[in-house]
Amino acid sequence: MKQQMTLSIMEIERFAIHDGPGIRSTVFLQGCSLHCPWCANPESQRIGSKLMYYENSCVKCGKCAAKCPQRAIEIQGENLIFHREKCIQCRTCEKNCLQNAIHFSGVDMKIDNIVETVMRDLDYYEESGGGVTISGGECFVQFDGFLELIQKLKKKGLHVAVETCGQTALENIKKAFPYIDLFLFDFKHPNPEIFHQVTGGNLEIILKNMEWIAKEDHNKIVIRVPVIPEFNDNETVMRDIFCLVKKFKVQNVQLLPYHVFGINKYKQLGMPYEMAEIKSLTKEDLIVYEKIGENLGLNVKIGG
Repeated sequence: MKQQMTLSIMEIERFAIHDGPGIRSTVFLQGCSLHCPWCANPESQRIGSKLMYYENSCVKCGKCAAKCPQRAIEIQGENLIFHREKCIQCRTCEKNCLQNAIHFSGVDMKIDNIVETVMRDLDYYEESGGGVTISGGECFVQFDGFLELIQKLKKKGLHVAVETCGQTALENIKKAFPYIDLFLFDFKHPNPEIFHQVTGGNLEIILKNMEWIAKEDHNKIVIRVPVIPEFNDNETVMRDIFCLVKKFKVQNVQLLPYHVFGINKYKQLGMPYEMAEIKSLTKEDLIVYEKIGENLGLNVKIGG
């Protein structure tokens, strides 16, 4: 008997309303081909379970430290110190924390179980014109499992949206294309050197994939631009992005204002946040870019 394929996921969010039309379930996969310093889901960047410590819930009872077989946790005064390099993911600390202050994000889930989970809300999808969105991380990182998942979702008659940064082999895009109703395509910067320096990405690959999708069906793609201070938050860069989008005959653009909602996750993971001193942008800050895009004939929306 063929062994069921699994995907490494963070969570399945039910009743989502931002990543595609209608009421949706969003499946967040782990793994990403970029390393954007503003990433709001740092636990998604690498595949595998991640220990997250919610300090505000912790009462410093010491049970986690006492039970840890690796002695990877210790109490120093009023603080809990995690020696994450010693952690073997046994989850003993999580099981013994009565306050739920320790949680391991990331689980391997069988694809059939993912499908079963999202199908529970079929009535809501049908009533609202919704469906399922595959997000991340970057869903194309786990390509084989991702492809099997969207194939099974389409067999169920569901609307499938995919949020992607576009950095994958064009062959993967071509294989997945028939099973995707909407690409939410993140595009961050038009300059290949700056883009690579900041995110580690390859703009040539991304533009090739964007162009191919747009040529196949330009109504099937929405360009999403995270507007980031000190990176692409200026009129020249935004105009260049809009001109690229227009060149590919894509009509719909969403501008996503930079926010710091994910900053606590870095603390919970014991990771530094490089942009801690930069303030969030508001929708009002992006109106000037909205007008530039509209003047170029694009349909521009602020927010997802």
